[in-house]
Amino acid sequence: MRRFIEYLELERNCSRLSIIKYQHYLEVFLKYLEDNNKKTNVDSLNMENIRNFRLYLARQPGRFGDMKIQTQGYYVIIMRSFLKWLIRNDYKVLQPEKLEVPKFRDHSIKFLNNEQIEKLLNQPILSTTIGIRDKVILELLFSTGLRVSELVSLNRNQIDLKTREFGIIGKGGRARVVFISKNMIQFLDRYLVSRLDKENALFIRYGGNLSSSKRLTARSIQEIVRKYVLQAKLSVDATPHTLRHSMATDLLREGADIRSVQEILGHKNIATTQIYTHVTNARLREVHEKFHAGNKKDGI
Repeated sequence: MRRFIEYLELERNCSRLSIIKYQHYLEVFLKYLEDNNKKTNVDSLNMENIRNFRLYLARQPGRFGDMKIQTQGYYVIIMRSFLKWLIRNDYKVLQPEKLEVPKFRDHSIKFLNNEQIEKLLNQPILSTTIGIRDKVILELLFSTGLRVSELVSLNRNQIDLKTREFGIIGKGGRARVVFISKNMIQFLDRYLVSRLDKENALFIRYGGNLSSSKRLTARSIQEIVRKYVLQAKLSVDATPHTLRHSMATDLLREGADIRSVQEILGHKNIATTQIYTHVTNARLREVHEKFHAGNKKDGI
């Protein structure tokens, strides 16, 4: 397991968050084997052990009842990756194809419409330093479609106000360029001018322990977004990722092609971007209304 985790870090160049997840899920499986007096050498892995572990997972409590089927699926996906790595390293183990990922229903993604976005972005009070900072955070999340981990890693010297763009190293170590909308550039400029500190981080906290890093954490950003969502009384329980969804939805609705949206979001596979094609439903309706014989005044 340790060598597999090192492989993910060195060869696959996985993000730190992904490595932590892989390690955690595998350690849960190892602990299950140990607690149930099962052999823990790799050549002892068999379908019976896997099946019993799956049953164990299905009966574990989640936030809202039993563990979600999606979470159970992640365990299987990670175990399959581990088995594939073992096979490539000449271990005689269970074939990963024998592990089936549990099927779960597709769920629609959450996104905000234009009216909701405008209401949310107008919540911060611009007469305060924190208000300006929060305004820029909300605007930047919607303008660029950044992941929250990418947002908190930003430094002041990365931002080019003239070209309204900057580079980012995203998930999986993939580099991309993101763009700042014209609407938010004035707020970003105002925020940067107000910064009299020497911190390199783009977004910092105010107050608290001054001896530690002032860079905002992912949790802090999530709480900031949640605060303004509640303040705006939105019907959608929006998160930073909801703003990423909203940005992608907005681009597609306005006519952007899906390949370009894939590049902007930093998706490795086009299949990931295709979850946003729900926005084409409105266009399909227009096509149906315009061309279907049943919608014509005189019929066929």
